Amino acid sequence: MKPILFLDFDGTLCHDRFWRSLEQHLLGKVQQYFTSNKEIIRDWMVGRYTSEEINRWMAEELSIEYDGLWNVFVSDCKSMSVSKNTLQAIKDFRSQYFTILITDNMDCFDRFTMPAINLQNYFDVVVNSYNRRISKNENNGELFKRVATENGLELIDSILIDNSETICKIFQNLGGQSLFVTKERPVDYWLDKVKSKTGI
Repeated sequence: MKPILFLDFDGTLCHDRFWRSLEQHLLGKVQQYFTSNKEIIRDWMVGRYTSEEINRWMAEELSIEYDGLWNVFVSDCKSMSVSKNTLQAIKDFRSQYFTILITDNMDCFDRFTMPAINLQNYFDVVVNSYNRRISKNENNGELFKRVATENGLELIDSILIDNSETICKIFQNLGGQSLFVTKERPVDYWLDKVKSKTGI
């Protein structure tokens, strides 16, 4: 039985943001809106809203045309940057690990980002909180346990690479090993550490 190698997406594999191509003053308003309404982001990530609904609200908030905002949003989702070298390194781990991309994300991830980058080609399984209606930190990491069970695997000896200290602690409490991504220790740093340990 292979151990699992879990990897996060936002802040771990990718650092790009939605609506990043907007004019700076509009982008600032978007960021300010979501800073003041964090519950909308949380609800969006567990399937309570669609990307269309969010963009309609934002168009009203910014007093701009919906179609133009939507086009920027979709384009930015499709052009999110992930290192090809990093993805290839992850793919190489599949001989010894069952690789799972596990992300607290939105419907746009499956609809636009994943097919644009062909992420499904680099992981055994991709798990998005939007489809599961549960985030990684809920119920003491229930999502991790569910995913492991579904694939006939265990969390013991498994690894999580994530930029959330909270999620890392939850995963450790489940019996796995957490590798906390920071600016000083990015995802490639931890992949190299795992590689040297396993001899891939």
